[in-house]
Amino acid sequence: MKNVKISKTRVLLVDVARRLFAQHGKANVTMNDIAVASGKGRRTLYTYFSNKDEVYLAVIENELDLLIERLQEVMARQLSPDMKLEEYIFTRFEAIKEAIERNGSLRADFFRNIYEVEKARRPIDIKEIRMLREILEQGNTSGIFNIQNAQWTAMMMLYALKGLEAPYLNNSIGTYIKEHREQIMRMVFNGILQR
Repeated sequence: MKNVKISKTRVLLVDVARRLFAQHGKANVTMNDIAVASGKGRRTLYTYFSNKDEVYLAVIENELDLLIERLQEVMARQLSPDMKLEEYIFTRFEAIKEAIERNGSLRADFFRNIYEVEKARRPIDIKEIRMLREILEQGNTSGIFNIQNAQWTAMMMLYALKGLEAPYLNNSIGTYIKEHREQIMRMVFNGILQR
């Protein structure tokens, strides 16, 4: 029973920190601000986190967990592999955009502290590669895709998607991606569809 209480307290601290970081930016929030806003003492906060960077990392990890949940919903749907891959790609873009928009000032911090974000994303990247590989292997098995190495292809797809995140979030290509979904998927599939 104690673990549930500890877990709830940590969740509360991360959520309060997320809101404070979103409103004021990471640089303008102190550990004391988080403790006061959460209604918990500094001692409680320091039980869970050694410093503000650890709290920030926990906020990023929480947002990435929400992304994975959205992608797992896509994975659970009964779709053909090509449709599942399309849903995965566009759900991913929207989930990342929603996370950044939900977190206000964190948007600027996201681009400034990309190293911290990438560090937090490593375990998530592994999960994403697994999901993409699963879709690609299903496509190979059903004769829809023709891929020599699903692991390598999944890795390359993830890195390509990650490379499009910043322009998508800055809206330099966001509208294009939404309006040209069919063209984008044709480009993706031309290299992997069975002919």
